[in-house]
Amino acid sequence: MLKYFWRAKLRKNKGAVKLHTVLDIKTEILSFIHIAAGKTHEVNVLDIIELEVNGYFIMDKGFVDFKRLCALHLQKAYFITRAKIKMKCRRIYSAKVDKTQRILYDQTIKLINYYVLKDYPEKLRRIKYYDIETKKTFIFLNNNFELTALEIALLSRYRWRIELFFKWIKQHLKAKSFWGIQKMLLRFKCMLQ
Repeated sequence: MLKYFWRAKLRKNKGAVKLHTVLDIKTEILSFIHIAAGKTHEVNVLDIIELEVNGYFIMDKGFVDFKRLCALHLQKAYFITRAKIKMKCRRIYSAKVDKTQRILYDQTIKLINYYVLKDYPEKLRRIKYYDIETKKTFIFLNNNFELTALEIALLSRYRWRIELFFKWIKQHLKAKSFWGIQKMLLRFKCMLQ
């Protein structure tokens, strides 16, 4: 069957597609849908997303590519993503934090790796937040210096809405057969109405 769906090729005998979406938080409607081959890396979708000035793009750490994040920044869009563990940076400034709000630090940083610094020469904001519900600590990177650290941490929770959307898809759509791109897009539109 895979020979008929060559675009979905993942491995020799296995096929897959990736569905990339942008969820408008205010309307809770998908504003962007892109279907790619299973081998396509997530970060490549940042090249084709329509950026919105003053829009917030809340992403998983699989989207950390400083060249692409700099393009977001230069087009006056904001991003919030989780920092990778081995990211090297230099702290420039630490803002005062209210630890009762579970903000452990709010720092202005500069990347120090030569090639990464060429890709993203601007300052970044790094926030460490402890989530009581999950009992986990998260470190967020973002390019917004106007919002409070708590607002950034709370905005990052909206990323879970897209996770819940995909969980719903997996539970309700039985993908035992391939529908094709046009029918897939129409199906998603019908579900949202």
